[in-house]
Amino acid sequence: MTDTPSGLRRLDQSGLPLLLARLVVGGAFIYLGFLKLSDPVAFLKALREYDMFPAAHPWLMNAAAAALPGAEITCGVLLLLGVAVRGTALFLLAMLLVFTTAIASRASTLAHEESLALCAVAFDCGCGSGVRNACSKLAENTGLILLCVLVLASRSRRWCWRGALVRGRAG
Repeated sequence: MTDTPSGLRRLDQSGLPLLLARLVVGGAFIYLGFLKLSDPVAFLKALREYDMFPAAHPWLMNAAAAALPGAEITCGVLLLLGVAVRGTALFLLAMLLVFTTAIASRASTLAHEESLALCAVAFDCGCGSGVRNACSKLAENTGLILLCVLVLASRSRRWCWRGALVRGRAG
């Protein structure tokens, strides 16, 4: 009895799905991180709209606004290089889950307040890309979440820098 891998397993072993997911997620976070850095005041104002930080401690929101763009850019670069791929994808997945939940909650509140359908709501989500339709932003985030899950689930480390370093030492 031969142990031939399935078509999906062979595709994963090729490294192509992992590479594409890394490029998309890494590129998106680098791009969005630089957008936030280009207008930190707008990012801080958008962040304030979520009421996620206690009013008594404004330094928490300022610290988050200062740290998030750098963290996004760093994670994006790590994914593009293929360094700490699973840890980086897990960190970005956690951030995406928090961001997506906050965007959905805010969009739902705005839809209720303005008596609009959820997909008719548009606002500056704080992502750096300005005013966006809520449903399109939620769909974009869902796609990024799925790609992070793909990175976490992939067993391949082909075209990953760390994988190449480990194979070089073992061989």
